[in-house]
Amino acid sequence: MLLKFLKPFLLFMSFCLLIIRPAFGATCPDYQVLEELPHFSMPNDSGFRKSRNTWLSWWYKPYHFIHDQMVNPNQEAMVVGKFDYDWLLHKDLEGEYIKAYIYGTGMDDWEYLGQYKTDSDGKVYVPVNKGVGEYQIRMVVTGDLSMADGFVSVVDNSREAVLFDIDGTLTLNDFEAVGDYLGTDVADAYYYAQQTVNAYKEKGYQIIYLTGRPYWVGKDTREWFEYMELPMGLLHTNPYGDGPIPPDTQAYKTQYLNKLMNENDIKIVRAYGNASTDIAAYDSVGIDKAQTYIIGENAGDNETQAIFDDYVLHFSEVVINTQTANCSQ
Repeated sequence: MLLKFLKPFLLFMSFCLLIIRPAFGATCPDYQVLEELPHFSMPNDSGFRKSRNTWLSWWYKPYHFIHDQMVNPNQEAMVVGKFDYDWLLHKDLEGEYIKAYIYGTGMDDWEYLGQYKTDSDGKVYVPVNKGVGEYQIRMVVTGDLSMADGFVSVVDNSREAVLFDIDGTLTLNDFEAVGDYLGTDVADAYYYAQQTVNAYKEKGYQIIYLTGRPYWVGKDTREWFEYMELPMGLLHTNPYGDGPIPPDTQAYKTQYLNKLMNENDIKIVRAYGNASTDIAAYDSVGIDKAQTYIIGENAGDNETQAIFDDYVLHFSEVVINTQTANCSQ
């Protein structure tokens, strides 16, 4: 008799689970895997192929950078590594070998991706094919064992993200990066900016940093994230800037946001900025003004939400009361 009533009940519960389960349409970012990297064994120092590059490495500090990538599971990520020396000259490392490695979700150890030779722009192009998850890419110059790290996020449909500009949004003003770049100072952050970013990480949101900084400041930016104990997230720098202030920041940000939202199906649930170009770029791709938070002199402009002085009040009234991301571990 008990089984007679139990069977319909179990069928009903199974039906309910089928209804509830699709609510978690995306996988949460796997931040933990990148915080517990296994030991990395350096390749052998094979020396440079060209004598001028030996001199280059003796005299100048490396300023290598890997451009982060976000792709869907059915896409190949083409990871671009850029290798140059000196903070001022940025002399490209041409015709030298780079060894590439990857570690991330579902992996037990670093995986060797192969050896690549830099082109006339000091670049290598490394294809990556992985399942949904977060991955760290490490590229090592075989000539002097200098290296760079970058990140690949493979996301499934409708992953929810929180977007941050950096200069003047997380840092106190647009010129804090200069001290970082020159090595004379560490950029100061707004009070409780660190706690704000990390709270979204703990709630399961994809952290995306979209900055007008030119790509050659990327190395210093990553070092600042590490110093401030911020999640590495997905960093996108302006690839078109050849000078200290890259051109047409608004158009560049709009283009990248369109890619994230249309090609990668990223749902940007909240965005932070400080400049009029941030406001315009966010608005142009349809980010809700009620979820667009602007700090500094443009706070509250064009119907955005204002953050004054620091993030303390915003953190206590908005951030901690934000629901967790709609994703599953």
